[in-house]
Amino acid sequence: MVVLDAMEKCANVQVFEAELNDAPGVCLKLHGAIGDIQSAARAAEQAAGAMQVPILVHVIPAPAEHACAAYQAAPDFNALIEQASVQRPENPMSDQANFAVGLIETQGFVAVFEAIDTALKTASVEVLAREKLGGGYITVLIKGDVGSVRAAVEAGKAKVEALGRLVAAHVIPNPSEGVLSLLPKG
Repeated sequence: MVVLDAMEKCANVQVFEAELNDAPGVCLKLHGAIGDIQSAARAAEQAAGAMQVPILVHVIPAPAEHACAAYQAAPDFNALIEQASVQRPENPMSDQANFAVGLIETQGFVAVFEAIDTALKTASVEVLAREKLGGGYITVLIKGDVGSVRAAVEAGKAKVEALGRLVAAHVIPNPSEGVLSLLPKG
């Protein structure tokens, strides 16, 4: 989400598919003009580098006409993580939201439950979802105004660091259209 937000905010690109893989990780597939895609790729590398997360970025200029059979994944359901592993943006939204999204990723249920509880007790935020990623990795997503989400994420992060393994914690102010389109529904 953080990398996608950085890419969409720096260049005129759109995500057409996000595919979860077994790493755990996500393959983001975007389209746009080649210069925009290259700018977005650099932004992805910078965002991932700032979070000290390994990333592989590759740009295919003018893919072959019939190559989509290889790079577009068929919809499926992964029973292990209890969700679809292929996500496609559905309803286009406005360019950016006027709220923030916070993410706290842990390894272990106890830590993520404590993070959710602490975040909700710290600030006026709403839980959007708890996503299982496989391998014990779990991400909780929260929503609210920027200040509340920052306070909630910091408090949740501190609680997780004392209990379990914190993988990542981040706040996305005014998330981009692609991030909004990939947020869990209901």
